[in-house]
Parts: sequence; C-alpha cells; structure tokens
Amino acid sequence: MSGWRWEGPGDELTELGDTFDGLVGRLEDSFQAQRQFVANASHELCTPLARQWALGQVALADPDATVDSLRRAHERILVAGRQQERLIEALLTLTRGNAGIDVREPFDPARLTHEVIDARWGEAKYRNITLHPSISPAMAAGHRNLAERLGTNLVDNALRHNAPLGRIDVATGTVDGHATLVVTNTGPVVPPPAVDRLFQPFQRLGATREARVEGLGLGLSIVQAIANAHDATISTWARREGGLSITVTFPVMSSRPQPAADRPEQAVAPVR
Repeated sequence: MSGWRWEGPGDELTELGDTFDGLVGRLEDSFQAQRQFVANASHELCTPLARQWALGQVALADPDATVDSLRRAHERILVAGRQQERLIEALLTLTRGNAGIDVREPFDPARLTHEVIDARWGEAKYRNITLHPSISPAMAAGHRNLAERLGTNLVDNALRHNAPLGRIDVATGTVDGHATLVVTNTGPVVPPPAVDRLFQPFQRLGATREARVEGLGLGLSIVQAIANAHDATISTWARREGGLSITVTFPVMSSRPQPAADRPEQAVAPVR
C-alpha cells in the first residue's frame, strides 16, 4: 500500500482519504523503525555471545592450556558477559521510557544532578576532563529513577565523547517555571545535520574504538525516550568549536501528581 493516495474531488471524502493515507504512511514508518530496531538489537546482543563462545572454544581447544591461560580466557568471557548485561539493562530502560509514566511524583533535578556528578568525579579526573557544575533549584514531576538515568546518560555521553583536557558544564535551574538541565561538553566537531542521528538507537557517529567498546549506542536514545515520557523537550546544538550542548526542559509542574490518562496531550519538540 506504500505510495497509495486517495484521488477525488476536493470535498470531505477526499480530505478523509488524505487523512487515512497519512495515517497509513505513519504506520508504515513506525513498523519499519521497529523492524530496524529489532534487527540492530539482535545484532548487538549476538556480538558478546559470539565473543564468549569463541573465547571458550579457543581455550578448550588449546592442548597446552594452563591454569593461567584458562583464567585469562574466563576473565575475557566475564567481560563479554558484563557487556551483554549492560546492553540488556539499557534496552529495558529504553522500553520503560517508551512505555510512558502512569503516575508522576515530584522530584528535584538539582539533587539528582548533584548525585550524578558526585559519582563521576573520579572518572572525569582519570580522563583529564574538568567538571564545572552550576546547580540551581529546580522542581519537576515524573519518575525519579528514569530522570536520574536521563542525567546519567547525558553526563556519561559527555565524558566518553570529549577531548583530552576537555571540559563539561552541567547546569540546572528554572526558566519561566520550567525545570531545565543543560549539559555542554568539548569534543570532536559534530556536523549539524548529523545531530538527529545521535538520538537514534545504535548510532555512534565517528566514534573511536575506545568509545565503541565503552558505549552501546543507546545512551542518547534513552535520553530521548525518557524525555518523551516526561513530556519534556530536548534542544541540541553542535558547538562550532566541537562538542554538544544539550538542554532538557521539563513541563511546568502541576500542583498535584497526575496519572498519565488525566494529562492533556502535549507536543514534544523535535531534537534540533
């Protein structure tokens, strides 16, 4: 049915046909995106499994295997298993984000961001990257654990895709009643047309080998899913000197927690 279009006079029936045609097109796009996601996820899950199998086979086939060589092979197998575990956990988080939030509870993005930064001082120092927090009060409503994952993924992404002696600025605050979280980092130059791709699953634009080993290509897609679940908007700019600046803006918090069914529909601004 792809490419089919209702033809007829410019009346209500034609308008209905055009609406139906648009719906079919959107459904086709959605199904294609789901098929591509399943194919990518299957490929990513098979990679650590294949590595585990190969490591085990090589170790068992070695007629001169020693305790030390078997220990090293087993350690590599455990590393592949941890990679698989991280991928499954990320896929589950992505699914929860896409499923939405049934009940929204107040949470403090400033406090969550403090916790995220405190947990990453050591890694930033190891990578020779300077963290510059600027945390001001902010309140939002939603799912606290998912919101924490959003902030964690933004900071982790800024750490992994940075430059030697780089910098990360993390700020929270309130603008016109909206809680905001802004993460800006130095790093490689990102072509502006490629920014949208970074929020698609399994996209690693120009990633180094080290970044490919560390990252799963799901970090920013999880950020997007969690933002959508909170009716939050994401604005992303590719910095001319390199790196990104990502702003997450939460809706004005209601006076009481609202179930998802009671919330009015809100448009989510596309990632720029």
